[in-house]
Amino acid sequence: MNFSSISNLASHLSASTQGTPKPPPSEDQKALLEAVKVVNAAQLFGQENEVTFIIDRAANIAVVRIVNKETGKLVQQIPNEQMLRLAEESSGR
Repeated sequence: MNFSSISNLASHLSASTQGTPKPPPSEDQKALLEAVKVVNAAQLFGQENEVTFIIDRAANIAVVRIVNKETGKLVQQIPNEQMLRLAEESSGR
């Protein structure tokens, strides 16, 4: 399973890998980054938590996670691991 937080996504979108230039982020990607920044700045999930957005590559599903900023501990995840594994199995990966 490959997880990356929204801040990792932002740096990934602006950086190139192994000399291959990445295409610029799409308008949807920019809007997603901005929305997550706004939610985190508003501290809707508490001062100690932040929202991250990842793609579970095995299940090919977007996942929203609430993570404790200091410990990195997962507070909540939607969809949960069981649902991700079901999606992975049904996709035949």
